[in-house]
Amino acid sequence: MASLAGRPATEPQPDMSAAGRKRPVLVDLGARADSEKTMIAKAHAVARIAAEHAADVDAHSRFPQEAFEALRTERLLGIMIPAAHGGEQASLATIAEIGSVLAQGCSSTGMIYAMHQIKVSSLVVHCGDDAWHRGFMARIAEEQLLLASATTEGGGVGGDLRSSVCGVVRDGEDFTLEKEGCLISYGAQADAILITARRTLEAPPSDQVMSVLMRDQYRLERSGVWDTMGMRGTCSDNFSFAGRAPAQQIIPTPFAEIAAQSMLAHAHLLWAGVWYGIAAEAVARAEGFVRSEARKRPGTTPPSALRLAELLARLQQFKALIVAGLDRYERARDDADELSSMGFVVAMNSIKIAASQSVVEIVSQAFLICGIQGYRNDSPSSLTRLMRDALSAPIMINNDRILGNTSNLLAVYKHDSSLSR
Repeated sequence: MASLAGRPATEPQPDMSAAGRKRPVLVDLGARADSEKTMIAKAHAVARIAAEHAADVDAHSRFPQEAFEALRTERLLGIMIPAAHGGEQASLATIAEIGSVLAQGCSSTGMIYAMHQIKVSSLVVHCGDDAWHRGFMARIAEEQLLLASATTEGGGVGGDLRSSVCGVVRDGEDFTLEKEGCLISYGAQADAILITARRTLEAPPSDQVMSVLMRDQYRLERSGVWDTMGMRGTCSDNFSFAGRAPAQQIIPTPFAEIAAQSMLAHAHLLWAGVWYGIAAEAVARAEGFVRSEARKRPGTTPPSALRLAELLARLQQFKALIVAGLDRYERARDDADELSSMGFVVAMNSIKIAASQSVVEIVSQAFLICGIQGYRNDSPSSLTRLMRDALSAPIMINNDRILGNTSNLLAVYKHDSSLSR
């Protein structure tokens, strides 16, 4: 995780008064560092609980209920919320570290946590000036609400979150929204859903808004069951969505800006943190296997130890990739132009591609170390579930689609080869 060492003891942070005006406050970075260490220690405790139930979660494709009860008890769902609204104002690096820790216990728990925090980040970055959404952020922190996302839909749009078929329909002070074929991870367990749609039915497909609807404001009808090879505990069933809510729950910022200025970086970096956690757990099991082999033949080095040394170097490269990405985001987070720049988009897309490939390569190499013990489901060195979960990384958000988007940018953008960015 990126260190706070070397930064000043305090730094100005934006805070919101009751009237919605920004006023600078000083945040004690030493106190924040201690607080974030405490959060990570709590995450380790939750990860142990998640690990106890991970096999059952996977076998029955069920929501990791025990882990999320523990996350609520430890009050880790609202930590990204600004202090002015009752949260801990945790950094993205801390959120990524927690996602990684949780994934070492249960991949599905780590991925759900990351997806929840990506939705929280949209509110934190874009809704500080909006009264209803400030109040909603306070509720997230106080009640430890779990947020889900409905950005995909049927009708030929599929996973293209920048385009929508459905649209918002105004009805007096309220609006209604119907969306078909949504793949909503943990949709049945969420306390609220952030959903995208055209600004109106007549608006172009790309002119979208995102709205917040609470559980009692919408109806979900399951249209497809999540039956996959890995990441089964995310419970990403297909639903038909129908909701009605006050128009003030529509986020004022256009969704295109939300996607470009916060979702892109947060999603790629937090997912990368989860995939790093899966890779780190695979390496830990390979280490355990090599130590076990060494104890069987005192005074000799197992042949697999050389491969383990190579694997640890590969894991260190993976870690450096994510830390560098988090550092670049921290330097750019207050600059909307930089966050939307082609260079930044190319960098974040490249991190997603590299991270999703790295986790598969590292788990595969761990298999070569553990051999048949890694292949067995009943072995302490078993890697089968980790491999199935790792394989979701390049598939979940299609790498070819991202590479296609990046290649279009590279037609007009010259890659910056310096080490300073």
